Amino acid sequence: MELISEVLVKNGLVFAFVIVGAVMWLSYYLSHHLTSGRLHGSAVAIIVGLVLAYFGGIFTGGSKGLADIPVFSGLAVMGGAMLRDLAIVSTAFGVDLREIRKSGLVGVISLMAGIGLSFLVGAVVALMFGYTDAISMTTLGAGAATYIVGPVTGTALGASSEIIALSVAAGLLKAVLVMVGTPFIAPLIGLNNPKAAMAYGGLMGTTSGVAGGLAATDKRLVPYGAMTATFYTGLGCLLGPSVIYLVIRAVMGG
Repeated sequence: MELISEVLVKNGLVFAFVIVGAVMWLSYYLSHHLTSGRLHGSAVAIIVGLVLAYFGGIFTGGSKGLADIPVFSGLAVMGGAMLRDLAIVSTAFGVDLREIRKSGLVGVISLMAGIGLSFLVGAVVALMFGYTDAISMTTLGAGAATYIVGPVTGTALGASSEIIALSVAAGLLKAVLVMVGTPFIAPLIGLNNPKAAMAYGGLMGTTSGVAGGLAATDKRLVPYGAMTATFYTGLGCLLGPSVIYLVIRAVMGG
């Protein structure tokens, strides 16, 4: 056991990929067999990850969850800002600007309205709970956009780890609500064609939530909603730490 433990510690990042792969496989299995795909596998994986991090923190008394256990130390590298931002940038490079034009003016308006509304609601809720500084309000507003925009914005602005964690939790809650709620509201809002799916993806923004919700509604609509949702994430990461932060800072006088 000591030999195995030593090998895993020395190859921490490789072992981290194995752990995450196993969690993803289990999450998508549970998503398919327990929720019939209504709760997307990525959301299940995030929930499992948060639970493991919580119990890891309790077990070690540390601040990095499972990564405080030497054999799982590679998770700290894999879950760090460097690989996270690399994943986001690589996703953005896969987007073709010509595709967004296909959604027309409706898609563009939905993107801007969705981002603006999410940041506004998140910032107002943050203010209601006593977070009055511009950095915290912007980070939590970014979390209300998506659980990717939240930590990216928080890291860029120098927000505390607690605020960044809250932004991830807010984004995860939004993703789950969109996944579960989309099939129920689809008939009420006419979500039954590609153009409507593009507008919906732009308004909601959470790629996993939109993809999971549309998959449960009509799988043919998934690529259209996911496309604008991807642009939503990219624009949120761009505008959050810059324009939106400056606006909130000006309003709060900080």
